Order: sequence, then C-alpha cells, then structure tokens
Amino acid sequence: MKYAKMAILMIWKLRHSNRFLAIATILLFVCGLFILWTASLRIPALEDISERKIDQSTKIYDRTGEILLYDMARDTRRALIPFEDIAYSTKAATLAIEDRNFYSHGGFEFKSFLRAVFVNLTSLSFSQGGSTITQQVVKNSILTKDKTPTRKLKELILAIKLEKVLSKDEILSLYLNEIPYGGTIYGIEEASRSFFAKPAKELTLTESAYLASLPKAPTYYSPYGSHREDLEARKNLVLQRMLESGFITKEDFDTAVAEKVEFQPKQNTGSIRAPHFVFFVIDQLAKKYGEDTLINGGFRIITTLDYNLQKEAEANALSYGKTNAEKFNGTNNALVAIDPKTGEILAMVGSRNYFDKDIDGNFNASMGFRQPGSTFKPFVYATMFNKGYTDQTVLYDVPIQFVPNCAPNNFVTDDTCYAPVDYDGRSRGPMTIRNALAQSVNVPAVQGVYLAGVRESISTAKSMGITTLNDLSRYGLSIVLGGGEVTLLDMTSAYSVFANDGVRNPYTPYLWVEDADGNIIDRYTNSPSRVLSTDTVRLMNDILSDNVARTPGFGANSALYIPGRPVAVKTGTSNDYRDAWIIGYTPNLVVGAWVGNNDNSPMAKRVSGLVVAPMWHAYMEKILPEIPVEYFTSPEREDLSSLKPVLRGDWSTGGIHSILYWVDKDNPRGPAPSNPSNDPQFKNWEYSINLWGLTAGFTTGSSASPDTGSSNPLPPQ
Repeated sequence: MKYAKMAILMIWKLRHSNRFLAIATILLFVCGLFILWTASLRIPALEDISERKIDQSTKIYDRTGEILLYDMARDTRRALIPFEDIAYSTKAATLAIEDRNFYSHGGFEFKSFLRAVFVNLTSLSFSQGGSTITQQVVKNSILTKDKTPTRKLKELILAIKLEKVLSKDEILSLYLNEIPYGGTIYGIEEASRSFFAKPAKELTLTESAYLASLPKAPTYYSPYGSHREDLEARKNLVLQRMLESGFITKEDFDTAVAEKVEFQPKQNTGSIRAPHFVFFVIDQLAKKYGEDTLINGGFRIITTLDYNLQKEAEANALSYGKTNAEKFNGTNNALVAIDPKTGEILAMVGSRNYFDKDIDGNFNASMGFRQPGSTFKPFVYATMFNKGYTDQTVLYDVPIQFVPNCAPNNFVTDDTCYAPVDYDGRSRGPMTIRNALAQSVNVPAVQGVYLAGVRESISTAKSMGITTLNDLSRYGLSIVLGGGEVTLLDMTSAYSVFANDGVRNPYTPYLWVEDADGNIIDRYTNSPSRVLSTDTVRLMNDILSDNVARTPGFGANSALYIPGRPVAVKTGTSNDYRDAWIIGYTPNLVVGAWVGNNDNSPMAKRVSGLVVAPMWHAYMEKILPEIPVEYFTSPEREDLSSLKPVLRGDWSTGGIHSILYWVDKDNPRGPAPSNPSNDPQFKNWEYSINLWGLTAGFTTGSSASPDTGSSNPLPPQ
C-alpha cells in the first residue's frame, strides 16, 4: 500500500511537471513571437515620415450623392520648416498644453497609458490613445487611423523605438510641421501665415497660445467659427499651463491674456460649394466622430442639401445684400430653408458672400445670436391658445405702463419702467388677437405674454426648438418683442412645428455617412414628437396666412403675400433696428431670413416688411413652383357664444375694462375674478383703457356708443 501511494504521487508530480513544462513552452513561444513581431515593426526613414501621411479624404455631397460639395483634403496646404525657425513661445505653448513632460519621458507616460487601457477596456470603444507628442507623431505619420488594440500596441512600441532613432527636437519638429490647424491647414508655418500673415519664427506669445489651442479640435476652436469665447478660454488655459510649467513669468502671462490679437480674414477655401453649410456639417459630425477621424477617415457624407435651392439662396443673398447695404445700411444677410416633415436642412446661407472679407462673410450669421423682434410673438400667442384664449380675445393697443410700481400715467421706458410703443406710434384701441398678431402690433403682445406667462411662453419656444433661452432670470415681458437672443436656424426649425401640424422634427444637415469601404455607418433617423395641439397650430396657421387680417398693417399686396399659394408668414424688427427677420412657411417648406450687420450696429429705421421681406418674397417666388402645392388644414370653428364677451370679440358689453377685469389670466374660461385689483397689473391696465375710453368719448364703465346707443363692434384697424 505504501509503495502504491508513492507510485501515484510520482505519476501526479510527473503529470503536473509536464503541464508546467507545456505552459512554460507556450509562454516562451508566444513571447518569442511577440519579440519577433516587435522587432519587425519598422520605423520609416526620417525623410519618409516628415511628410504627413494623408489617409483617404472625407468627401461631402448634396442630397443626391452626385454633387460634390467639398473634398476635405483636396486643397491641403503645408510648408515644412526647420526646428530653429519656430518661435520659442510656440514650442513652449505646445508642450505646456499637449505634453509638459515631453523632454523627460521615453515616448509614453505609464500613468496615461494605464488610464487609456482602463477606459478602452471598460468602454470597449478603444477611443483612448496615447497622449504624448511622440505617440501622436507615430499615429499621424506612420500608422493608420483604426482604433484596434493591435494598432494601439504598435503605437506604443513604435513610439519607444522612435525615441531611440530621433532626438526630442526632431520629434517635436515633426509634430509641429504636420498637425492640423483647421480645414486644409497643416503645420505651424502654414497656420502662422494663414492666421497672422507672418512666418512661425515671428509669432508672439499670445499668437502662439492661440495656435496651440487649435489642434485639440480645429473646427470647434476655429477663430472663424461660432465658438470664439471657447477659443479665448482655451488660449488662456494654454497661458496658465505655460506659467505653471515655468515657461513664462506672471508678467508675461498678464500681458498675453490682455493682448488683443487680430486674425487674418479667412482665405478662399479652394473648390467648395455651399461653404457655410459644409462647415456646419463638419462642425456637427466632428463632435460625433472626432476631427481627426472625420478629416482622414475616408467618409462619404450624404447631406440634406438641395443644391438647386442652395444656388437660388446664394444668388438671392448676394443680390439683395447689395441692395440692403445701399438702402438700409444692412450689410449682411442669412437664409435657411428646412423641410418641416423631416427636419432636413435644404439650404443654408450665412452671409451674402462667404468670401467677402469686408463683411466677415465667412461668419455664419444663421448661427449668430440675435434678437428676433416680433417673430417671437407666435410662441406667446400659441401659449395663450393652449390656455384657452381665442383668436377673438380682445386686447388693447393703448399706452400702458407695465411696471406696477411705476405710475399708471408714466408712459416711458427707462431702467425701472416699461411702456412699449408700436412701430408706427399709433394707438388702435381694442383689437382681437387675430388682428394684433397678423398686423404685428406690440402693446397687445406685451399684454399677451403677461397673460400667457413669461416662463410658459419660453417653455413653448424651447419645446419647439429654441435652444438659447436658458437663463430665465434674464427675461421679462419684453421677451415677446424679441428681448432674448436666438439663432435663425433655431427659429426656422421652431416654425417648422407650425408648418408640420404641431409635430417637431429636430433639424439635421446629413442623411447618412459611409465609411471608406462604402458601408453605411451612420444613418439619420428623425424622431418626431408632438409639441403643440392641432387646434393651436391650425388656428396659428390660419392667422399667419390671413392676408385680410394683416392688410391694415402691411397692405393687400405686400411682400408677405404670395399669390396663388397658401403661405403663412411673420416678420420681426429688433430694438434699434439692428435685426430684420422674416419666417414664412407652407406645409412642406419653411424659409427664414435675416438682414443686419455682423457687428450688431443699427440699420436705417425701417421695418422688416421693407428690409428683409422683399428678399424672402423673391426667393419664395423662385422656388415655390418647384415645390408641390399643399394646403394648411383649416381649424375647426369653435362656437364662442357661451364664452365671456371679451373672449369672443365683444369689448364693451358690461363696460369698458381691461381683460384682467373679466378673466383669471391662468384660467380664462373659468369664473371671473372676485377682486380683479389683486392682480398687480390690473391698476395700470385699467387706467389706460379708461383713459382711452374717455378720449374716445365714452364714460367710465360705459357699454354704449356715444353716437348710436348700441353695443360696440371693434373699430376698424
């Protein structure tokens, strides 16, 4: 028995010994293969990697996929310069923000590497790569842009090997000579000449900080884009890092932060169609894929652009841009067209001429933050309709002081008091909401936003697509006259809810994206959502397309009227005539236009009906024949006979009073207020309406005409 146990033990040891030997043999074999594989990874000669390897370029097309709008690498510009011809401040700024330990590590930093491995393994995205300058040189100049673990391992090994082949100065020189600085600009020399019209050796500290800010996201931080504040913040971050790293003194830092730098006008971007739209697409997709992947991924992007509509929009903007500059001192304009059924952007023009340096034509004014004037009113009146007010509800166009603490007879607007006036200085007396909106009369609209609620009105606007009105503490009753900043793109998109019977489709500039092998990797799918009831929308469309209702304000044959087509339209003029707006729509097309100056200076004192409406009208007349005719669904006519007189257009039955005398503003169809004076606005409104009644020949509380003794219809508008 004893010997049997010894035999079994020997067999067990032998078996496990063989297993160990087998495992050890396999491990040695794998290690050998890895060593051989590592040794086989070749660092190209310096002259080979000094030329940045451009992968297949991304191309952007119109909606047909046949018209090439832009090849992102076609006009690549690069100028290679020696390391000593790069300013010290540029080298220091780059190191401070990109790789402050560059001169002390051996090609990679272990902590950063472990962090990247952890993120990759937990997210399974393999999106985190090496952050050292050496690794970026390897990634950009030697390897392809795929995100596989194998490529990451190659990057690490080649970075270590590159450090043994080249000096630190040579590696940094490669980096600065090949990184992208935006669009088709590669390398520090080309960036310096493009942005500041000087060679790289003459760059100042502040200029160097700006350029060091760009490579992280060249499109997003572009000085010609819409994120200048973010660029300014990143420039200051670069300077802060330089100070912390000992590259500059506190005095240098303070001087550079305060210095104002002028960028050169953007150069003609070679062969490009619809440039404002193209760069908007790039900006949107760069946020999704990353700039490096987007530029060099070989993507084929099919956009939503209808190039025929785009060409007409550009011709229209150029023609009327010159006219408006001469007649109204409005040097710039913008136009956006959207399909409300899908949210697809069909045309986008951000200036009268993208390449006009005198007007900063490359700035996309359709994305600029501007005050919308009366084009905001439909959001307010839609909120009122949601609450139960009707289009026949009576409001008063008379001077009113809207700050309760100000005297009711103080009809001025200053830092503490608010008494808005109409564009023509008239006082029309009692008006229905239909006529007040159609004729764009201001004082009834301010009453309307009080009744609707400022927060509720902004909530309606946001649900429809307005994205900029986020600090509610900034806004008061003036919001209805355009007291908040919005973009033309957002406004046009928001109006698409009216056009689409209350259903919102968020805007999109692209249909799908193909990879270099022709596989569709991203297809836009719209996500419609109902944000307004059909009753509210159909009533709004009926008002905004009612040429009879707007005739007293604009004339029967104004530029707002398109003969033979059902078109709803609203204009707006901002404070001090800085912005002129118009947004018009059919059930299958929304077109918004803006005229103004990029520096926000005032134009001539003319309303939008004269400034921007002719431009919009000419465009609509040109393109509508190519758009199928569709009609708005008519609203169901509500029987108003059971409602309070003030809600059905009767302004005098029971006496001449403001609407606050008759209704609880939050429950207009409910019981009348038992004590109207509890409302803080009541005293001032009632004073103004009584004053109007006395001036018109009525006695206070009168319900009879001074001439006929009968109840009073609304006076002619």
